[in-house]
Amino acid sequence: MLQDILRDSLSWVQGLGPIAPIAFILIYNLATVLFVPGLILTLGGGVLFGLGFGTVYVFIAATLGATIAFGIGRNFARSWVTEKMVGYPKFGAIDAAVAKNGFKIVLLTRLSPLFPFNILNYAFGITQVSFKDYVLGSIGMIPGTILYVYLGSLIGNIALIGTTNRLDPETERLQWIAKIIGFIVTIGVTIYITRIAQKALDQTIEE
Repeated sequence: MLQDILRDSLSWVQGLGPIAPIAFILIYNLATVLFVPGLILTLGGGVLFGLGFGTVYVFIAATLGATIAFGIGRNFARSWVTEKMVGYPKFGAIDAAVAKNGFKIVLLTRLSPLFPFNILNYAFGITQVSFKDYVLGSIGMIPGTILYVYLGSLIGNIALIGTTNRLDPETERLQWIAKIIGFIVTIGVTIYITRIAQKALDQTIEE
């Protein structure tokens, strides 16, 4: 299973000593480009490196991986990405809004854990967002990164990541808080982006 492969990869990284952060970042980059969900690796960053360094390494890894995917989407796979976006109706609103509000839209979608991170990395490549706005918008990942790295540091054991084993009450409580916050943020971000997109569309029609 994929979860087992990711946990085995984290266990391998754990034994690498000083080069463990580099290996972790490279694995995270590869996972991002290959559409592998990053939650287990993000939690693993907390297990391996603790809250402080774990947050730094995960953020660097996620940003680099997202930037690589963006470049692939923009330069090498535009037709393929365009075809995949048909199945994501929300992307139409994002695409319409991003031309005039690139940084803000990237930032907002990064704040919401329910927007498909791996898909959006490629999808933004076929929009009009600038490379600069795209990279700077990655700071929207920081709050979620801190939360899930902290959860990983509480789990404290790679073998428990992604399992159904009962966690301590504090960890379970934080997991529920993360889900609730993610749901609320997603609703707000979706409404805001839709409004911006509609406004941009209205202005285009008037012109």
